[in-house]
Amino acid sequence: MKWNFSNDRSISSQIVDAIRMGILSGEYPPGSSVASVRVLALEAGVNPNTMQKALAELETLGLLNTHRSSGRTVTEDEELIAEHKKKVASGYIETYLSGMAGIGFRKEEAVRLLASYKDGEDGNAPVTATSATTTTAATKTASQADGAANPENETTMDTLEVE
Repeated sequence: MKWNFSNDRSISSQIVDAIRMGILSGEYPPGSSVASVRVLALEAGVNPNTMQKALAELETLGLLNTHRSSGRTVTEDEELIAEHKKKVASGYIETYLSGMAGIGFRKEEAVRLLASYKDGEDGNAPVTATSATTTTAATKTASQADGAANPENETTMDTLEVE
């Protein structure tokens, strides 16, 4: 596993996310052994205590099991893994819909556009322009800071609808 840490969150939470994604993606299959704390800490270039904290969190989540004589293994509970996949997928969906709303797409439009997207192609689905009045995310934030809606912040823009 390649370890890339950023300064925006704690190292242990980034380790949890990286190993969890490895489990969810199948890089670490159900029932497979996990390297020792020392080995993982050396690979990641972190303090063993930090790695231990992350592995303990993964145990709390049910994704890892500890066995006294044989170390840690990935859970064999495929339903639990599927639940975690759904949670991660929900986060991606919320991020997508929020981003699309920020550029003026209604949820239904964003879903249709996503459904029309084809793997391996440029993603350009047939679309038609329709007029819509929307408030941009930046002006929403500004008007919310004012505590009142400001009609000057509303703009008319063209939105795209997938045919």
